[in-house]
Amino acid sequence: MDNPNSTHLKSIGYILWIFGFTGSHRFYYGKPISGTIWFFTLGLLFVGWIIDLFLIPSMDRQTDFRYRSGSIDYTVAWILLTFLGLFGIHRFYMGKWLTGIVYLISGGIFGIGYLYDLWTLNDQVSLINSRS
Repeated sequence: MDNPNSTHLKSIGYILWIFGFTGSHRFYYGKPISGTIWFFTLGLLFVGWIIDLFLIPSMDRQTDFRYRSGSIDYTVAWILLTFLGLFGIHRFYMGKWLTGIVYLISGGIFGIGYLYDLWTLNDQVSLINSRS
């Protein structure tokens, strides 16, 4: 049965899983600690990465219950962060104009802000969506 509060897409989770040894799919599903571990250990030497192929459906379900859907689309925000995050485009999308400009000028505050957003983007979007 489909969850009416579907916030994340399994298809995006599987696409990110291809690069999962970097932890990208785990960040997408709101698991920043294990995402960071995967990043530094190549998906726990690729073993955890292979296991995650089978865990993505449950990670997707957990994420749909944990985060709130609304006017800001999680997938769009994650795509913008992934490919244009150092320029702050995801922050402009979320309506955070001031920090978007700061990111644009400073390259995501020299990369530190980009890492911060990897850890917190789902919570940021959920907070904005809860206000709408």
